[in-house]
Amino acid sequence: MSDLGGLDGRGGWGGRYTGYAERLVASVLAPSGHTGTDLRRSVVARAARLAGRRDAPGWSGDGVPQPFADYVERVARHAYQVTDDDVAALQRAGHSDDAIFEITIAAALGAALGRLERGLMALRGQEPD
Repeated sequence: MSDLGGLDGRGGWGGRYTGYAERLVASVLAPSGHTGTDLRRSVVARAARLAGRRDAPGWSGDGVPQPFADYVERVARHAYQVTDDDVAALQRAGHSDDAIFEITIAAALGAALGRLERGLMALRGQEPD
């Protein structure tokens, strides 16, 4: 299974950009970082689901702890509403700027993947779940 959780060239994305997307996801989920790979994977999955993606096998967004869960929801649904106060709350909770950045990138990527899947479904004339 690819790191895209089943969004591959066989009925998923198709086309020439699959390789690029897989490398992007792999880089966001790389083992090095200030947050754990499992947390970042959960953030990507949660944000993708919030943006309309169907659940993919092996991907679960249930492992996102507070206060990150609320922050991920805001980034995924209303990124334009994220404020300095949101980031400051995460800092007060003991999270480093690097950790907040990694969670933000993972949430933005997940939301983008969710929206991409929905858009491709619409282009193929498929109904959302």
